[in-house]
Amino acid sequence: MNTPATALTVGMVAGEASGDVLAGLLLDAIRQRWPEASVVGIGGPRMVSHGMQAWWPHHVLSVHGFGWDVLLRYREIVGIRRQLRARLLEKKPSLFIGVDAPDFNLQLEENLKSNGIKTIHFVCPSVWAWRAHRIEKLRRSADHVLCIFPFEPELLARHGIDSTYVGHPLAQVIPMQPDRAKARQALGFSAFDDLVALLPGSRNSEVKHLVSCFLEAAVHMLSRKPHLQFVLPAAPGLQATLEAAVFKRGLHAKVKVISGQSHAALAACDVTLIASGTATLEAALFKRPMVIAYRMGALSWQLMKRKRLQPWVGLPNILCQAFVVPEFLQEAATPQALADSVLEWLDAKHHATQKLRTLENQFLDLHHLLCRDTPKLALAAIEKVLHG
Repeated sequence: MNTPATALTVGMVAGEASGDVLAGLLLDAIRQRWPEASVVGIGGPRMVSHGMQAWWPHHVLSVHGFGWDVLLRYREIVGIRRQLRARLLEKKPSLFIGVDAPDFNLQLEENLKSNGIKTIHFVCPSVWAWRAHRIEKLRRSADHVLCIFPFEPELLARHGIDSTYVGHPLAQVIPMQPDRAKARQALGFSAFDDLVALLPGSRNSEVKHLVSCFLEAAVHMLSRKPHLQFVLPAAPGLQATLEAAVFKRGLHAKVKVISGQSHAALAACDVTLIASGTATLEAALFKRPMVIAYRMGALSWQLMKRKRLQPWVGLPNILCQAFVVPEFLQEAATPQALADSVLEWLDAKHHATQKLRTLENQFLDLHHLLCRDTPKLALAAIEKVLHG
């Protein structure tokens, strides 16, 4: 049975830039299958470029941590969800796809599903890492889950949740063998530079907690290795803030702030000092050694610690089930500790150690494991739900 192109309406919600990228891949497949489909909801520039009618921009859902970070915006976000639910129930889409943003999407999906609208959740919430209770919420909310990690469908099946492993979209975008020389040339660095990429996050709240620490770590590194160079990709709207922070510490001759281009920075660098999150997986797919750090408000940290189910927070470590790269969280994320750890990786590069070769091979295996035809697999699952 084929769904008539003119009859297909899809509701979608994506939060943050990473969700916009994931949703863009789905929309590309949906547009090829149903060119005249109507897509509405909350989305970012990639989704809009695929013809989505965004009733709100995706950044309205950008929230960091727990506690006060969330409470300050709780009423605004709940109000948006209430308005969105009303508009979707009035429009009665053929399907709703919630892309990540589980705190927002799962409740919305549950409401829509109870009103007869079929629902898909793209990206299984990290119930295997923390907040395991959320799996029951997921079961009530989603008719189907699109999983980006291979171990997730078996876990969901044990709880009666239909799902499909579609691979990780980033594994298709990032080349198996990144061209370091080309990336360095594009960014204006020499092939002989020792280059460190600083990635303190893409959200204002993340940058607030980490950028000072990362820049102080750079100061410590330069005191021991004055020849080092640094590249700092700035997320949209944050370039002026980051440039001011760099200038304040007198690092403008050593830290190059660039607009976006985080993939170019990861391809070019020798090692990255990086905030925990999706960017750590990107760094692994670029086969780069890294030092993972994270800081958040004290209340948020206390709440997160109680909900953790695994000893790791960085995705490369979780997927490898070992501390293949170091993690420094909260009080442990001091500038001196971060600097020491980054310099250890640079020493490993200069001495061509087995440790570095082993890490690169682990990341290559991980890349092969995650590389699937995500749009094709996702589209098959979408059609299954539509015709189910």
